[in-house]
Amino acid sequence: MQKKRWVFLDENLSENEINSAAQRLSVSPVIIKLLYNRGITDDHEITSFIQKALSSVHNPLLLPDMDKAADRIVKAIEDGEKICIYGDYDVDGITSCAVLYKYLLSHGADVSYYIPDRISEGYGVNIKAINKISKSGCKLLITVDCGITAVGETELAKAQGMDVIITDHHTCKDKIPDALAVINPKRPDSTYPFEQLAGVGVAFKTVLALSMRFGEDTKEIFYKYSPYAAIGTVADVVSLTDENRIIVHRGIQEICKNASAGIDALMDVAGIKELSASSVAFGLAPRINAAGRMGSPELAAELLLCESKASAKEIAMKLNEENQRRRVCEQDIYHEAESFIKKHKDMLSAPVLVIYGEGWHQGVVGIVASRLCEMFYKPVILISHENGIGHGSCRSIEGFNIFDALTYCQDLLEKFGGHAMAAGVSLKMTEIDKFVAKINEYGRKHITPDMTMPTMNIDCTIPPGALTEANIHTLSLLEPFGEGNPMPVFAIQGAKVGAAMPIGEDGVHLRLQLIKDGYTMSCIAFRMGELYDKLSAGTMIDIAFTPEINCYNNRRSVQLRITDIKL
Repeated sequence: MQKKRWVFLDENLSENEINSAAQRLSVSPVIIKLLYNRGITDDHEITSFIQKALSSVHNPLLLPDMDKAADRIVKAIEDGEKICIYGDYDVDGITSCAVLYKYLLSHGADVSYYIPDRISEGYGVNIKAINKISKSGCKLLITVDCGITAVGETELAKAQGMDVIITDHHTCKDKIPDALAVINPKRPDSTYPFEQLAGVGVAFKTVLALSMRFGEDTKEIFYKYSPYAAIGTVADVVSLTDENRIIVHRGIQEICKNASAGIDALMDVAGIKELSASSVAFGLAPRINAAGRMGSPELAAELLLCESKASAKEIAMKLNEENQRRRVCEQDIYHEAESFIKKHKDMLSAPVLVIYGEGWHQGVVGIVASRLCEMFYKPVILISHENGIGHGSCRSIEGFNIFDALTYCQDLLEKFGGHAMAAGVSLKMTEIDKFVAKINEYGRKHITPDMTMPTMNIDCTIPPGALTEANIHTLSLLEPFGEGNPMPVFAIQGAKVGAAMPIGEDGVHLRLQLIKDGYTMSCIAFRMGELYDKLSAGTMIDIAFTPEINCYNNRRSVQLRITDIKL
């Protein structure tokens, strides 16, 4: 288990200031402290964060080119032109397709969607797909969650008589495609107030802009399509702050009230009883993703668009099976990557780990790269190669922009794109040694020793007596939790181990009973089974944890989910 440096976020906070704000706003001091720790200190911002009101959602027409895009889409609908939505094979891309397709269909549009195959086509817009879409008679091509790097492909589509509207959220390169409209909050010239929208967030905003053009009740449209936007936003791990927070909160509420046949069936096979951002991330998203990773992404799109309960159940079960197959494949690649590292032990001294193998499933390498990045706390690039061409997934650590690192190596690459923390890359394997050398040259210049030691941010220490069910319920004011708004983490120092028990397959997890100040605390520590031999009764430890309510046999009790242990 990687040793972590604990940082107490409340170290420099004034208790008087916290208590004053709590009294002024009629909010618990703990909630105020947690918000201050997240940089939210203004009274208006605090109120807005807690209320999650629709009035805090930004006008979609503030996005660059949104007005031009809305006008052109309305014209295509009115003139009966063929429209094709070009998506991506992950959850963000599939939900983007679903939200825009359903809305355009509701207005009688002649609309279809195209999702490329991960293995045979790869990410983004490709020439073969453009030719195929053109032959179908399409006059308006709208990309969702992709397209910002499709300069040549856009020119080809235009040459074949199609207008192109790009909606994307990925980092822009030096040249932006010469499309009729390019809607991306990350455009250098964008003045949109929030640039952290997911791809589905941009597609959702396009729907809201169109609803304004059609004179519809935008609030009603927001509620109707927010479930798809919520799922895609959580799955793409964008910051759950600002309007993303409202999109996810409202979307989850709408699913709980009246889930579509497809989402309801997926919740059922995933065993989800109470929906939250966490259960979307770990229950729904992997199953939707499994379609694009292991088989056909159209299957997941079909589920989201499905209105028949019987058909939805059948598709959901197929996705569940694909997800099981993905897990087995993931373990196989993980073990092969471990073997690669053992054979090349010297690579562990390099700042960036580049690992490659032949025939690894391209749909799974990204997950394995994430696991290795977490294990070694270094940027990881995992490449699957076949017939001399490698396709890889990159995952990074806080402070190291992997997109910039790839840009530095672009003369050795066939294709790349993505974000600061995650990216995709293609290269000829004849260039692999040069690539490894060059990206590590960049890494040595930009990765500092502090970056390579993971940090455990702790909101504050808390006395065991404060861990009541009522106090834990109060924390729900800060939901939804996720990227940019992590679950609160507290610490208890000097707790005595009363009992420890390994649980799970091969004792990979731990169940603990801890004693402090006369209170006995029930704890669960996932993936910390290796510490069992060091935690005999009477051992004194410090713990970092998130409190939760455990429901078992209709009994509710407070449980501490441990995130780190210091002996």
